[in-house]
Amino acid sequence: MSDAALGSLRHIIRAYGSAVTAFSAGVDSTLVAVVAQQELGQGALAATAVSASLAPSELEDALDLARSLGLNHRLVRTREVDDERYASNPVDRCYFCKTHLYTELESVAAEVNARYILNGLNVDDLGDWRPGARAAAERADRVRSPLHEAGMGKAEIRATARTLGLPNWDKPALACLSSRVPYGQNVTPDKLARIGQAEQALRALGFRQLRVRHFADRARVEIAPGELGRVAAEGLAERIETDLLRLGFPAVEIDPRGYRSGSLNEGVVPLPVISG
Repeated sequence: MSDAALGSLRHIIRAYGSAVTAFSAGVDSTLVAVVAQQELGQGALAATAVSASLAPSELEDALDLARSLGLNHRLVRTREVDDERYASNPVDRCYFCKTHLYTELESVAAEVNARYILNGLNVDDLGDWRPGARAAAERADRVRSPLHEAGMGKAEIRATARTLGLPNWDKPALACLSSRVPYGQNVTPDKLARIGQAEQALRALGFRQLRVRHFADRARVEIAPGELGRVAAEGLAERIETDLLRLGFPAVEIDPRGYRSGSLNEGVVPLPVISG
């Protein structure tokens, strides 16, 4: 199936003619960026948005990955955190983030004479809360979702990425640091920096898939269920608490339920942002 999916993806991207890919270094956008460069050559550019909501480790990953894959790559500064509509952290915060992103990428596309902007939306995203997809839908004449157009879901994307030898084919899903702040609580550069440092401290302990949720009165640590047992087995709870208290969190809670994608979205009803 991955061979057929890759063939379909190549055909779709080739037909674009030229494109700028919003490249986050996740497996979805990496697959799009690599196939775009293979099919469009000099007509392809991968662009990574840099702002306070991007973890420093993710910026390093994007730079290293683009270099190792030989991508035509550039960094683009976005300032969504300066926008009160975003910083006030409404349930559709991601809409304002993507609006800023696509506005910047439209300027880049005009500069390099690229016809389209590509994102990593796939068919498995349709059942989740994705207000950012509305920003893409409003720009349907410029913003395209080739993985969705090819009918590809996460498992097929990872299989295809593995077939192509992409080093991040099994990289855990990530989201911007702002996704760790509960809706209605302001997003600030200080909070985002604290979250980034906290998650880096946990990765230094060898944990791979995790989130540190920044509540007003505590940090809630979510570690993937398959890794969570290490906390008790290796006596790491005190170390985790000490590290995070040192960063300025008033208290630390290790969630016994473990990591759950989009746990702060629980109780939010998805918008019908794109037809599936």
